[in-house]
Amino acid sequence: QVQLAESGGGLVQAGGSLNLSCTASGSIFAIDFMEYYRQAPGKERALVATVNADDSTYYIEPVKGRFTISKGDAKKTVYLQMSGLKPEDTAVYYCYMKILTHHGQTDEYWGQGTQVTVSS
Repeated sequence: QVQLAESGGGLVQAGGSLNLSCTASGSIFAIDFMEYYRQAPGKERALVATVNADDSTYYIEPVKGRFTISKGDAKKTVYLQMSGLKPEDTAVYYCYMKILTHHGQTDEYWGQGTQVTVSS
């Protein structure tokens, strides 16, 4: 059984910073990639950033230069550092990982989501 536990988020004024983290636990052999998605009210969930097994990263254009995705030393935690936050960044943020378990299965897992609210 694999679980993702998210933390961070909250309320911040425009221009402020927040840090999110997400840790995977359970029968994990390897993690292929880690991502953060966000879902704003009335909108579909959308990709924000990716960090791959080789540490390469991808960001959507609206967050480039403001957000940084990275892995923890144990490689089971992903961080999303957000700075220069804007009201349009307001959303529920979800982590997402593709994980190979010790049972030989590759599955995709979601965190429970954490609210980020940016006031103007």
